[in-house]
Amino acid sequence: MKGNEPMRIDSHQHYWRISRNDYGWITPELPVLYRDFLEKDLRPHLEKNKIDKTIVVQAAPTIEETEFILSLSNESETIAGVVGWIDIEDISYKERLENFRKHPKFVGIRIMIQDMPDERVILKPHYLEAFSYFEKMDIPVDLLVRSDQLSVVVELLKYVSIRAVIDHIAKPQIKAGTLEPWKSQMKQIAKHPNIYCKLSGMVTEADHHNWEKEEFIPYVRHIVNEFGVNRVMFGSDWPVCLLSASYDDVYNLLKETLPPNLTEVEEERIFGGNALKFYKLNMDSQQFKK
Repeated sequence: MKGNEPMRIDSHQHYWRISRNDYGWITPELPVLYRDFLEKDLRPHLEKNKIDKTIVVQAAPTIEETEFILSLSNESETIAGVVGWIDIEDISYKERLENFRKHPKFVGIRIMIQDMPDERVILKPHYLEAFSYFEKMDIPVDLLVRSDQLSVVVELLKYVSIRAVIDHIAKPQIKAGTLEPWKSQMKQIAKHPNIYCKLSGMVTEADHHNWEKEEFIPYVRHIVNEFGVNRVMFGSDWPVCLLSASYDDVYNLLKETLPPNLTEVEEERIFGGNALKFYKLNMDSQQFKK
């Protein structure tokens, strides 16, 4: 980034070190992912696609993994922020969250609805109390949710007005070409002005080895039409995306499936400005001066 050029941000990627044993879902049966992925591996792709900074998102439901990626951010020029994890079932979760918030690059938390045996638990009193606390503190919340779980998010938003972002456009069944009820439910969710959506994680919802650009157009354009150009953001979901596509493929796919009439300013928001705003990143702070 030079001078007054807009900052370009990948709003969703991961780093991990396999030997830490945080990642139960990454096994030798997934050889593409079963190795370390760190900044040195991603940096060439960021440079090629002129991405200045990234948001590193937790990939395991452990406090230790969040501490690990925060430690990586201490020495990183490219990590703009870290989205961590806390255990809402733990009565001391507020104390844990406040400790994380002392770190200059901690920017939010992720709730992994996708992995819950019963997603309706987020409507229980202790979860509603937690969401109300996040709302009061204006803490950005990533919601990892599948399309078949969206009804519970629609219901949740009747009770709280959190600042939240739907990860991976809620994982619709792109391989099957299924649009409903995902389409209608995302339309309902988009009516809440504090809810954003990440244009991320889409290639892994398609046929991993035989997808076509055209398959993604109805999904991408529906999200942009409903949320508007000020509440959507590019995310690579690297290295998970490697199951289906390279970093370059993911970046180019979004460029080619966005509405064709976007202005340069609107595209700049999708590829950086909206992430800056959502995560309340301060370009004048120390986190951008390393």
